[in-house]
Amino acid sequence: MAELKLSESRDLTRVERIGAHSHIRGLGLDSALEPRAVSEGMVGQVKARKAAGVILQMIKEGKIAGRAILIAGQPGTGKTAIAMGMAKSLGLETPFAMIAGSEIFSLEMSKTEALTQSFRKAIGVRIKEETEVIEGEVVEVQIDRPASSGVASKSGKLTMKTTDMETVYDMGAKLIESLNKEKVQSGDVIALDKATGKISKLGRSFSRSRDYDAMGAQTKFVQCPDGELQKRKEVVHCVTLHEIDVINSRTQGFLALFTGDTGEIRSEVREQIDTKVAEWREEGKAEIVPGVLFIDEVHMLDIECFSFLNRALENEMSPILVVATNRGVTTIRGTNQKSPHGIPIDLLDRLLIITTQPYTDEDIRKILEIRCQEEDVEMNEEAKQLLTLIGRDTSLRYAIHLITAAALSCQKRKGKVVEIEDINRVYRLFLDARRSMQYLVEYQSQYMFSEPIEADGEDEQDAMQI
Repeated sequence: MAELKLSESRDLTRVERIGAHSHIRGLGLDSALEPRAVSEGMVGQVKARKAAGVILQMIKEGKIAGRAILIAGQPGTGKTAIAMGMAKSLGLETPFAMIAGSEIFSLEMSKTEALTQSFRKAIGVRIKEETEVIEGEVVEVQIDRPASSGVASKSGKLTMKTTDMETVYDMGAKLIESLNKEKVQSGDVIALDKATGKISKLGRSFSRSRDYDAMGAQTKFVQCPDGELQKRKEVVHCVTLHEIDVINSRTQGFLALFTGDTGEIRSEVREQIDTKVAEWREEGKAEIVPGVLFIDEVHMLDIECFSFLNRALENEMSPILVVATNRGVTTIRGTNQKSPHGIPIDLLDRLLIITTQPYTDEDIRKILEIRCQEEDVEMNEEAKQLLTLIGRDTSLRYAIHLITAAALSCQKRKGKVVEIEDINRVYRLFLDARRSMQYLVEYQSQYMFSEPIEADGEDEQDAMQI
């Protein structure tokens, strides 16, 4: 008898793209907030991770609000990775909004409006409400269809039970349509919201599980509910203040969230929403969840934006502000004054500053090993050692970019493991910043609109050695 072969089907709904920080799962801290050497995709930066862990714990306990943290360090020292680790550690319940400093100037709205919307995206509201639901196992579904397609509509009966009772409910056309849409059949355990008529399938009853039943791998079996069929349940909705702003300021309501047509929101609308949320807090119907707003490349903001941040941080509804920059002493945008990190002194005084240090050779090697695993690339020890040296002498980002290019070079020669020759080949094909600079110095006369570049002797000598 010939063996039956089934074609392998791929789940196209789960397409995972590999990004620059897709390997980050958290900050890599233990229960005592001590950083592990290599954990959750994080390597090195022990002091910075420990400081971020302390801030994270204060955020979770709600003991910090309206504060700002600056992550400062050289390019390629893991500033954004630490911010991403904080976002992953906070979980889905805590809002985390992330923008770049230059985004403020490219939006079709004023700078202060763009910052206000970003702030309110990082403030969550946990709204609690009680609702009546009918929860039980479906025993039988009877639908009476009219003989003629006239005015008469469909009607029927729904029999549901728990371990303690059984009841028959009359159904109208709307409920029948919902049952057909969810494909409810006898043996399913469902929850029916009485207010909205929404039906949620909780699973299949264990009493209906049979070896000969045809079912998919995603079928979940649950116990038949006990107690009464009608129950009061507390439902918690988590939304951000910005989403409430958009819903109440646009004629199309919540659909504006999907179309992206947010635009500028009037201050009167926000004041009314803040008043209503304050009432809900007093009545115990809602609670505020201060989130995190991360602004990368904060030196791109100008003096007007910095003045706005000064005032916004004093608001009681302010989230935790985390900013990052790789600049030293530089000019504050919009002025002729120079300041550390391009940030005014009065704002710097409000910041808790976390510094990152350059990675050691061992840290670079571990990061490259994690990226090889993330990108599903096999590489021998000699190639990893060479890539580590390249990362030390050029930059970590450049070394990471070479991983996938070297893997493609390995595939071209029909190899399975990346070797030194693959690294050498892509190193010659793709220049790093320093070798590109050396090339421009040599051939600058052949470029259009080029200005003479005076290269220091030491820099030129270093470039030649690499």
